[in-house]
Amino acid sequence: MPKNLVIVESPAKAKTIEKFLGKDFQVESSYGHIADLPSKEIGVDVTKGFKPTYEVSADKKALVSKLKSLSKAAETVWLASDEDREGEAISWHLAEELKLDKSKTKRIVFHEITKSAIQKAIENPREIDYNLVNAQQARRVLDRLVGYELSPVLWRKIKSGLSAGRVQSVAVRLIVEREREIIEFKPVASFSIAAEFTNQAGKVVKAKLSKSFKTAEEAEAFLKQNTDSTYQVASLETKPARKSPAAPFTTSTLQQEAARKLYMPVGITMQVAQRLYEAGLITYMRTDSVNLSQEALAAAQAEIVSSYGQRYAKTRSFVTKSKGAQEAHEAIRPTDMARHTISVDRDQDRLYDLIWKRTIASQMSDAELERTNVQIQANNHSEIFQASGEVLLFDGFLKVYLEGSDDDEEEQEGMLPALKQGESLLRKALVATERYSRPAARYTEASLVKKLEELGIGRPSTYAPTISTIINRKYVEKGTLEGTERKYRQFELVGKELSSKTLTENTGSDKGKLVPTDIGTIVNDFLVKNFSAILDYHFTAKVEQDFDEIAEGNIDWSRMMQDFYNTFHPNVKEVEANAERESGERILGTDPKSGKPVSVRLGKFGPMAQIGEPDDEQKVFASLRPEQNIGTITLEDALNLFLLPKKLADYNGEEVEVNSGRYGPYVRYGKTFVSLPKGVDPLDVTDELAQQYIREKLQADAPVAVYDELPVQKGVGRFGPFIKWNSMFINVSKKYNFDSLSQKDIEELIQEKLKKEEEKVLREWPAEGIVIEKARWGRFTLIKGKTKIELNKDVKVDALTLEEVKAMIESATAKKAPAKTGSKAKKAPAKTKKSK
Repeated sequence: MPKNLVIVESPAKAKTIEKFLGKDFQVESSYGHIADLPSKEIGVDVTKGFKPTYEVSADKKALVSKLKSLSKAAETVWLASDEDREGEAISWHLAEELKLDKSKTKRIVFHEITKSAIQKAIENPREIDYNLVNAQQARRVLDRLVGYELSPVLWRKIKSGLSAGRVQSVAVRLIVEREREIIEFKPVASFSIAAEFTNQAGKVVKAKLSKSFKTAEEAEAFLKQNTDSTYQVASLETKPARKSPAAPFTTSTLQQEAARKLYMPVGITMQVAQRLYEAGLITYMRTDSVNLSQEALAAAQAEIVSSYGQRYAKTRSFVTKSKGAQEAHEAIRPTDMARHTISVDRDQDRLYDLIWKRTIASQMSDAELERTNVQIQANNHSEIFQASGEVLLFDGFLKVYLEGSDDDEEEQEGMLPALKQGESLLRKALVATERYSRPAARYTEASLVKKLEELGIGRPSTYAPTISTIINRKYVEKGTLEGTERKYRQFELVGKELSSKTLTENTGSDKGKLVPTDIGTIVNDFLVKNFSAILDYHFTAKVEQDFDEIAEGNIDWSRMMQDFYNTFHPNVKEVEANAERESGERILGTDPKSGKPVSVRLGKFGPMAQIGEPDDEQKVFASLRPEQNIGTITLEDALNLFLLPKKLADYNGEEVEVNSGRYGPYVRYGKTFVSLPKGVDPLDVTDELAQQYIREKLQADAPVAVYDELPVQKGVGRFGPFIKWNSMFINVSKKYNFDSLSQKDIEELIQEKLKKEEEKVLREWPAEGIVIEKARWGRFTLIKGKTKIELNKDVKVDALTLEEVKAMIESATAKKAPAKTGSKAKKAPAKTKKSK
């Protein structure tokens, strides 16, 4: 038995650390927190200083027993969880649950998993930092109170199954308010003027007028004014300029840049960064600091000089702006600056490349530029045309990296030909283009992270789970609209000929942007109206500052909780008793046929339109289409919903109708449902068109072969061509000719699929309906019915007993179950009680 037991929170981290320690060390993983607040009760005693009750979940009991046995046998136990507040809380729970002897327990931290960092940590152990533990407890307890007290109010006042959270609700508020800005925005048209000249050497000079015109008449008159104009360079200014590199990555800037450059969702970025850290390739990926250690600075300089030359090297120190950055030692950087690339998998390779380039660029010389600004004047009017350009004299850090931008409008300046003051220019063309003012853009994941950070809401480590939560709970969705077509006018003066034309542009695209759903908007409005303090941006930021003060030991966490609860709890009770139910109802107008009011609201099965008063026994309902919204639907659109379902002529003796359902519009032919193509309005579907769709569907569904006495169909889905057999979808790779699949091809595809499915199942308990299958990244999935539990790749699947897997399933099911509130929850027995 090794003398030293090292406990980390991740098996991947354990595997990397083992490489640096000798035979006297055994490294084990706690698989994250071993204890947490209970899943079926609030777990916080508000009458006793907000004392939390922690319990070990069923799926962790065997692990805790194992670690307890190993810790008793070891001479020294090293708690080596991450260096942030969560990591400190993990170490504290380990110390408490394993009943570790303080005299033989040591806490070590490191911000990179390298041999030197591990050895330095072992040489400099410390005790558990209870200020960090208390800061983590304060966050956990406050968020538990907010969620457990607000969510039941939403169930009673809006709809069952809803939830609220301190940070998630504020994030939804940002998105809802931005959406309202966009809806209320009234675009204003104006005409911008662009000119194209040539100089005496015949080189093209592009310029813009320094003003725009409000009307087409003004723009057209200005172009006519230039029919006989001559032009010359009125002034020419050339001056040197510099561009400096951005600071190394923090958690927030990494999330933003990975979204902009790699199109990675924030959650995926953090998962990939976690794997890079655990493999010892980058430093700790949860940090607010832009600082680099002296060793890192020296290594970066050596690599820059070696790869690019001395002129490219410039040591820089960046200042951290975030107030909550005390607990982070360094920015995110490679552990080995000489390692330009890695070869693991596509996502890890790309993210590492981004981190390496950003780090190296931050320690490189400025880019040196020469900027030229030119003013061009006409002989017969006072309006000035301006042209600008820049020449890159020395690339500096741009040799490696240029920071991305959220601004779609940003333009890079081009180069200008050599010009002289007073030089005559010849006009080639003058163009007046109608342009519309634009509202603020919808948030992307990257720009939402940026806004949350600017407001001081949450912490970078919370942004990924916050965004995932509001999307998973259907408060926000990724937009799918590609925009609408809008006409605009353009006038062009070439020589003395003035022409005009009407063009089209795409506007209002929200593809991939964060858009609030109806339920998200209704929940937000209810919370803002009734819990303004919780949804206040300044309050949420102040809470984060209080957590920072607790981490510094300046505030008692239970007193901070009491101050919060003294205001929050009475507010909850008052709203429970007095607030009216909220459905987001909008009165749109009057039905011209019946004279009854037409409204839209949230119903039991989603957004719906209604004709008639609430107490009208003859009122009728219709579901809104997926692309429609309670906040924006018009009276005409709502009335059209009541024209569905529309009966069409029977076809081959079967009833045919067109309707719109949960997943979009469709044609029903007997018991066969045919989805309408994208963009087709169900009200525009004629008998002939419906029959065409039916024939195409029947032809697509017709068996192309038979295997094992079961029909084989083929089709093309979102992932490409496939065949369907025995309710199984089988992708058809490019090595097959999909248009002419032979019986042999089909049999081969089915047999390969069956073999893969068979090999995927590692353990099975048929009587219980439980299986364990292989999953991605070398992990495993425990499945019973609709319950799926991801197991780590280090779990010994062969050794699991039926009782153990049942306990895991029971624990996972309990976590998904609605939380209990009220007197029954208070009577529930606590299991393991620990608090600080």
